[in-house]
Amino acid sequence: MPEGPELHLASQFVNQACGALVFGGCVEKSSVSRNPEVPFESSAYRISASARGKELRLILSPLPGAQPPQEPLALVFRFGMSGSFQLVPREELPRHAHLRFYTAPPGPQLALCFVDVRRFGHWDLGGKWQPGRGPCVLQEYEQFRENVLRNLADKAFDRPICEALLDQRFFNGIGNYLRAEILYRLKIPPFEKARSVLEALQQRRPSLKLTLSQKIKAKLQNPDLLELCHSVPKEVVQLGGKGYGSESGEEDFAAFRAWLRCYGMPGMSSLQDRHGRTIWFQGDPGPLAPKGRKSRKKKSKATQPSPEDRVEDPSPPSKALSRTRRAKRDLPERTATQRPEGPSLQQDPEVPTVPKKGKRKGRQAASGHRRPRKVKADTPSLDPEGTSAS
Repeated sequence: MPEGPELHLASQFVNQACGALVFGGCVEKSSVSRNPEVPFESSAYRISASARGKELRLILSPLPGAQPPQEPLALVFRFGMSGSFQLVPREELPRHAHLRFYTAPPGPQLALCFVDVRRFGHWDLGGKWQPGRGPCVLQEYEQFRENVLRNLADKAFDRPICEALLDQRFFNGIGNYLRAEILYRLKIPPFEKARSVLEALQQRRPSLKLTLSQKIKAKLQNPDLLELCHSVPKEVVQLGGKGYGSESGEEDFAAFRAWLRCYGMPGMSSLQDRHGRTIWFQGDPGPLAPKGRKSRKKKSKATQPSPEDRVEDPSPPSKALSRTRRAKRDLPERTATQRPEGPSLQQDPEVPTVPKKGKRKGRQAASGHRRPRKVKADTPSLDPEGTSAS
């Protein structure tokens, strides 16, 4: 899924591809998207972008004399599991283009599209970054480092370091592949207590006898975990292309795949954390590893999954097994797709939550017969219209 580097690369793409273009007309939303309508119309406007952590801000700026008179409008995007921006001819819109900005005539009409196959992406009007997110690991390194070390008493750091790294209140921009690569380079077990790993950094001070060039050299040769949270994402940005994505076979994705050392690589082991996210590592998982779970090891390059298969949420149980269990219980088959209940910055908010095991409330009797419901005539609904969650 897109992480900090991918959002940064997406903002670079928008600025480079759209810098010389003039857009016009209304902003068009797909009928299936649950995101808000964008109430913006202008005969001539430009589009620019900036990124912070796992968010991207798009600004629509009307040109002088454009009609109707319109103030600039800002949108903030979170890419979810599969979001991206594409610039395409108007007549060749991608299938999952859920928000579209069209160029103004003359000349061939193009469309800047927010494409999101899995529809976990989201945009908000107003242009404000999501409250509660910490400083960006890429562009606000000093503030990011200070924010982490100042808050080590927070209960988030009672958790394994692999889980703490996904907490966007402190590690805004770090996601699943980045945490694996960072911990692998430092040979830190993923299920070591986060506070134990980070407390030592509070005492780390460069020697006063070192010159500036010597301090820089020492930092480059022996980076700590917080420094790698900044430098490893920068490496992905410097690769160019799109970073992590599902476009198997594309040259830019091949460069990213060659850059990986740990995530999904042969010889590496994997375990699921308490949120159901798969963490890749080498060696001992650490003292806080989930009990009763065996780590799986990647066998060979021949069996390495394609990028489409590298989904961080666990695969659902087989349909055959589900049918057998339902038949025994005489329960109707459930077909509704599970969606995340709401964003939580303490785990990666772009990832659908994994359903927890346990008994369901209100399970019907084994006979399969439903009890007739008592219905009161003309009973008003307790939920005001339009306030239920969608």
